[in-house]
Amino acid sequence: MSDAATVLERCAALGEVSEEPGLLMRRYGTDAMRRANDLVGGWMFAAGLDVREDTIGNIIGRRGVGRPVVLGSHLDTVRDAGRYDGPLGVLVALAAIERVRDRTLELYGFADEEGLRFGTAYLGSAPVVGRFDPDWLALRDDDGVALADVLPGDPALAARDDLLVYAEVHIEQGPVLERLGEPLGVVTAINGQSHATVAFTGEAGHAGTVPMDMRRDALHAAAEWVLAVEGTGTVGRVDVAPGARNVIPGEVTCTLDVRDPDDATRRAAVARLRAEAEDVAARRRVQLTWTEGTDMAAVALDEYLGGLWGVDVRLPSGAGHDAAMLATVVPATMLFVRCAGGISHNPAESVEEADVAAAIDALERFLRAV
Repeated sequence: MSDAATVLERCAALGEVSEEPGLLMRRYGTDAMRRANDLVGGWMFAAGLDVREDTIGNIIGRRGVGRPVVLGSHLDTVRDAGRYDGPLGVLVALAAIERVRDRTLELYGFADEEGLRFGTAYLGSAPVVGRFDPDWLALRDDDGVALADVLPGDPALAARDDLLVYAEVHIEQGPVLERLGEPLGVVTAINGQSHATVAFTGEAGHAGTVPMDMRRDALHAAAEWVLAVEGTGTVGRVDVAPGARNVIPGEVTCTLDVRDPDDATRRAAVARLRAEAEDVAARRRVQLTWTEGTDMAAVALDEYLGGLWGVDVRLPSGAGHDAAMLATVVPATMLFVRCAGGISHNPAESVEEADVAAAIDALERFLRAV
């Protein structure tokens, strides 16, 4: 069996490790995550790595002495996930490590990148770079379980100060490589993100008795503003109240997500959208409430390391990755693998064996050159 076929077979095996029958979901601190760590840890051990689990729950395999070149990605998933977002990078890295035996290497299977259970993106990788937020300890999941109650140890003890560089392989989660007809692409930057909650408050009223020219319809205001967002960002959720067929919407709350590899461009776009919301609200006689959310800076990845993959295509990442955390303390680089239709966070995620083989080869080149 080829190395790429082995990677795909292992992705399929991990795809059966889930909290729920009939769909793939692995959240932080669950039995499903423990079983995933056991499975991946077994493969690491079979490859001759020394295997351990750190105090945040990351599974780690190591070979050699001294400062390591670190590879990794995450093993947790979203709900109703595909097989490749995260695990592909871990298993491609393991295949490359089996080829390169003369370097000090470590492989991380991060315990939580998606943040599905506690809303803490990068919970696995943040402690590794000394960025665990103590306020997270009080966070609770939908069942009322606190993060503090499921930690395997003291997160501060997961911090590292001996890493050399970091490299991560990941499915693209977008359609660019497929459009270009290219199997692989080197990531230049991880886009910065701005989030906001935008509420338009008008006045509910009877749909049959309030004249059209006297209405303060919050949904009409929100709809006009959402069109202004097109081409700049994403409105992923719209909540309408009261939400009845025969009642004029009195309040509409929207989410806003804006991303760009240039922070100044991103923040200017958010300012423009806020000004547009204020204008719409004034003209339509509704109240605007704009609540700022996360502001995550863009992360530039290392240009020199990017050249060691032997891949010509360059593109930014619109999604967040554990590399964003590691890049705060060591030079970091990422390689994207083409995925069918650019589909991710979906059971329809799919990659070609030939593309996986190309990724293993590229990572082997990287490890021999770094």
